[in-house]
Amino acid sequence: MRPEASRGRPSTPGSPGRPTHLTKEPRMPDPGPSPLQSVLPSRPVLPFGTAAPPVEPPGPAGAPPVEPPGPAHSAAALRRILRGPSGLGTVSLHWARPEEPPAAAQPVTPAAIRPIPGLYHHPVPEPDPVRVEELSRRIKSWAVDEVQAFPPEWEDQFDGFSVSRYMVACHPDAPTLDHLMLAARLMVAENVVDDAYCEDGATTPDVGGRLLLAHTALDPVHTAKEYQPAWEESLHSDAARRSYRSAMEYFTAAATPAQADRFRHDMARLHLGYLAEAAWDETEYVPEVWEYLAMRQFNNFRPCPTITDTVGGYELPADLQALPAMQRVIALAGNATTISNDLYSYMKELRSPGRHLNLPVVIAEKEGLSDKEAYLKAVEVHNDLMHEFEAAAAELAAAWPDPRVARFLKGVAVWVDGNHYWHASNTYRYTLPDFW
Repeated sequence: MRPEASRGRPSTPGSPGRPTHLTKEPRMPDPGPSPLQSVLPSRPVLPFGTAAPPVEPPGPAGAPPVEPPGPAHSAAALRRILRGPSGLGTVSLHWARPEEPPAAAQPVTPAAIRPIPGLYHHPVPEPDPVRVEELSRRIKSWAVDEVQAFPPEWEDQFDGFSVSRYMVACHPDAPTLDHLMLAARLMVAENVVDDAYCEDGATTPDVGGRLLLAHTALDPVHTAKEYQPAWEESLHSDAARRSYRSAMEYFTAAATPAQADRFRHDMARLHLGYLAEAAWDETEYVPEVWEYLAMRQFNNFRPCPTITDTVGGYELPADLQALPAMQRVIALAGNATTISNDLYSYMKELRSPGRHLNLPVVIAEKEGLSDKEAYLKAVEVHNDLMHEFEAAAAELAAAWPDPRVARFLKGVAVWVDGNHYWHASNTYRYTLPDFW
């Protein structure tokens, strides 16, 4: 769920059927008019030519089937998502940020944006510089003073990660800086775990046991009284567990029990993905493209956008979050953003020791394409996933006209766009290949 999601050795924290030869490069798409919300097409366009079944809301037994949402339904769903909930009792559901005391901000130069040519994305406004500056101060204080997340020699890499700009771009609806800190701590902690257990030289044969014990900082152990103190002491034994324990403690204080359990479940998915890739790395196995994409649905950004309601100060109820159609939207959002990361981190990983699995590398080896052809095909895979994500969100919004569903879908879409902004603007970490 994070940048360079594991690969068995990513970075420091602050680190189906088609021809085997491409005949043209992808065309740069129109990013669309909305600076905050991805345009949601009326019907899904699936990459393998299979029509998606319409989402049907529950109805009384024997009721006639609901007509599939057409263009008019989806257009209305999009407008509803963009303007937010309305009607009696929905004032508290609006995502307009409450005013905060004014603060004098130093002039901030907008980040230079260099998107990958042909990559489907939507622009976002420059993150609020006042929030970026204060969040940067707070998250560094937490990382250094509260959890000792990284050694002093990694400070420049922590700063270069720009987690504050990242989180402000992804969560513009956060009511307060305290809400933004919930996301920022978890993002830093996830990267600390990745660096400590899965980075170059850090992955060891016992990585499964280490990850499981780190996961207990998120999902507490309930054991015999004699052994409970030893487990509690272990939570302070390394930076990874210290960071997880503290970030989760703050998160559970702000989240509902259902939101906290949702996050634990998504982190278990993430750790399962880490282990699959670590096993492939250990055995020097290069997966088939479909196997790699399956793994990346787990070793994935998913835990980040699925906390958008907690960071936004509201809750998507568990029964709505668990809808199969909602789960599809969430999975597609995570998959698209994770392949975007594969593309932006491509050059970074080429410069790192050893062989790093990413989608262009796997496509090149398994489909016999050149590096350039494989990279450009991976761009197309990303774009297919983005279009599927937007179509699935539009269908769900039309089928479930609930203001909480609309707000959550908007939050996920904004997170997707903010995540792309961070990748395209973080020149400290990322450069592009010379393929155009």
